[in-house]
Amino acid sequence: MMRLRIEHATGFSYRGEVGASYNEARMLPGATDSQFVLSSQLDIEPSTSVNHYTDYFGTRVAAFDVLAGHSSLAITARSLVEVRPRPIESGHLGWSDLEREASRSVATVEMLGQTARTAPHPEVAEIARSIASQHDDPCSAALAIATAIGDAMHYVPGITGVHSTGAEAWTERKGVCQDITHITLGALREVGIPARYVSGYLHPSAHPEVGVAVTGESHAWVEWFTGGWQGFDPTNRVEIGDRHVLVGRGRDYNDVPPLRGVYAGPFKSELHVRVTITREA
Repeated sequence: MMRLRIEHATGFSYRGEVGASYNEARMLPGATDSQFVLSSQLDIEPSTSVNHYTDYFGTRVAAFDVLAGHSSLAITARSLVEVRPRPIESGHLGWSDLEREASRSVATVEMLGQTARTAPHPEVAEIARSIASQHDDPCSAALAIATAIGDAMHYVPGITGVHSTGAEAWTERKGVCQDITHITLGALREVGIPARYVSGYLHPSAHPEVGVAVTGESHAWVEWFTGGWQGFDPTNRVEIGDRHVLVGRGRDYNDVPPLRGVYAGPFKSELHVRVTITREA
């Protein structure tokens, strides 16, 4: 088990004063069977009232508006979380059993359909089908597919944008965790394995030193259903460990952006992001 302190500072700077802004933040971790939230808070400047709720997919959301004129918006999420590793457990369902089980729940049916971001490139679809045909166990197939996608992609920031699709990133064979996760989701869904997008944080060091603050970033990985939900990080080709802090789940990135908002005014906005992670214990 690892105890991690996370500070995620983000927001917008406007090239002038805007009249109002309306925003949603998904930046605070939630409690799971392997993750215990010791403390969490969200600070907003300019100060305003906040409506906290849990969205359809179970993610904590802070909704707020700033109705007075302002030239910048700053949101800082501070969390202290204890995390346990979540190793992959062997599946017990065959392909026909999985098809039957997946059709029984809205939670799994919804994670079978492709979105505009996850619709697979034809090459990815063929890779997924080829790997699946070699496995009687869907869980083993899912792990092999996710690993193959991770092996084929190069982590290169700046090649893709926040609106890029998995198919576009595959063409370049380059992207960031968001892109690699979208490609993997498309591949898994292609062969009938329900899969969902997970957003959160990852401590960048495999062996973090206690008390040392490091620069981190938001991260993304996948969870698939093969009788139970299992997680895997295709970007790093590792199981979900005690360095992974879960914030939200959804069909793709559109369901779990850290910050989403609109504002009234003719000015352009610039997004700024800084994540700091410290191992406390």
